[in-house]
Amino acid sequence: MSEVLLSAKNLTKRFGGLAAVDDVSIELQRDHIHAVIGPNGAGKSTLANLLSGDLPATSGRVVIGGQDVTGWTPEKISRQGLGRSYQKTNIFLPFSVWDNVFLAAQSRDPQQPWNPLRWLRSAASSAGAKRRCSAAIELAGLQNRRDAIAATISHGEQRQLEIAMTLATEPRVLLLDEPLAGMGISEAENMVALLLRIKPDHAILLVEHDMDAVFTLADALTVMVNGQVIATGTPAQIRADANVQAAYLGEEH
Repeated sequence: MSEVLLSAKNLTKRFGGLAAVDDVSIELQRDHIHAVIGPNGAGKSTLANLLSGDLPATSGRVVIGGQDVTGWTPEKISRQGLGRSYQKTNIFLPFSVWDNVFLAAQSRDPQQPWNPLRWLRSAASSAGAKRRCSAAIELAGLQNRRDAIAATISHGEQRQLEIAMTLATEPRVLLLDEPLAGMGISEAENMVALLLRIKPDHAILLVEHDMDAVFTLADALTVMVNGQVIATGTPAQIRADANVQAAYLGEEH
């Protein structure tokens, strides 16, 4: 049995009378990709926002690495070992690939007591940040693009860059929200290969509409409709589930 790195129990998020996420439980294991699928408005991104602290839960709890992080800020949860990408790419377009990733890597430098002499040191001198930056860029497959300006690289490479920035913070858990959105065939193949490369050392939650990629990548799937889980299981179990076929997948899957 793989190590459980994140568990959520009975998560609920209400906006007035609407339950966007309704009593959802999920476990993310190391060396596993757990896909969350469902139609638009099913609550998938809201669930990711609850896990990352971007939204406070109405009820339920989230545990990361044995630590209850319910109610923590996103920054504190990130330092507990959670990395997040979003539907809309979040990168610094005027900066190089290296500078984007280095900024993320720098955030994990040890926090030290305030010292006025610290401001005289170059931020670029951090050996630890350089190591994390180089490793993340190589893992993301961008080593030949490290000096390119982020605005000039392709959409697929920008998505790879966003994941490299996340990897530079050395997370144990990754929440990836539609990382293949808007990609052509070759770009999608590159992203699938990247996710398989990072899988062994991470627990990954994947929110994605590309069903071919989902069934290629996922070890387990959770299907949400109207904020509720209607099925959880292996890809084979989900393909065969009549309720899932009726609500989302259709006969072709």
